[in-house]
Amino acid sequence: MGPRKPLLLLLIVFFLGAAGVLVAQWRTDTPQSRVRLGVVPEERSGFTFCRLYYTSTRREQGGYGWSTDFPLGDENLMFRLAELTKTGITRFSDGAPEHALVRATDDALFECPFLFASDIGTVTFNSEEVEGLREYFLKGGQLWVDDFWGVRAFEQFSQQILRVLPEYSIAPLPPEHPIFSSFYYVDEIPQIPNIQHWRGTGGQTSERGRGSQEAKLYAILDEHGRTLVLMTHNTDIADSWEREGEDFQFFHLFSPKGYSVGVNVAIWSMTH
Repeated sequence: MGPRKPLLLLLIVFFLGAAGVLVAQWRTDTPQSRVRLGVVPEERSGFTFCRLYYTSTRREQGGYGWSTDFPLGDENLMFRLAELTKTGITRFSDGAPEHALVRATDDALFECPFLFASDIGTVTFNSEEVEGLREYFLKGGQLWVDDFWGVRAFEQFSQQILRVLPEYSIAPLPPEHPIFSSFYYVDEIPQIPNIQHWRGTGGQTSERGRGSQEAKLYAILDEHGRTLVLMTHNTDIADSWEREGEDFQFFHLFSPKGYSVGVNVAIWSMTH
């Protein structure tokens, strides 16, 4: 993995890799994912980004349910992880990052030590999904949820995940936790808006105004301190991956910080 690196080095790598356009991004075309629901690559040559497919029972402004930031966010994080670290990633035969999309009831879920979900403040799990996710966590799986804003979305997801893990509690992860320095030194969780909100408000980052002013990292830890669930609240980390090639100013402001968090979480999930 190599020594932990300051965020400044990540900025330098990004700008050296960009010559007028963001050439390092894997794709900038219209997203057309090749992944199949419920299927994890049989031959995995490294880190595989697994996304949770779920049912939304409410709507959040700017969200698209499980498909928010999909598939480019997933692909670009894998590409950057391979570029910025020595970590191998799973690839299609043409070299493109090969990620996965799974339900909480799929057998393939248990082939994903890392699981991600976006716009999670809209979710409701059925009883089978509660059972599947609980088994997943007890067998060593970890879930990272992102892009849920304000009190209502926080309460919705909290209520649902505590149906899965009722014996545990949700708490802010302190800045001295080693996940903040698992690869890059991350001083704080950045508040990253979706690009439409940022453009439409003249650069504001809080998508719910006074109701979402501070981005935080929450977690559910087991009795041994193992990370079961990570929650990046009041921020859209994955939009900094998905949209890195659309606007150079947005890229400059948010993508290095967003990738530093993503790389740290990926490294953490593979080593813990």
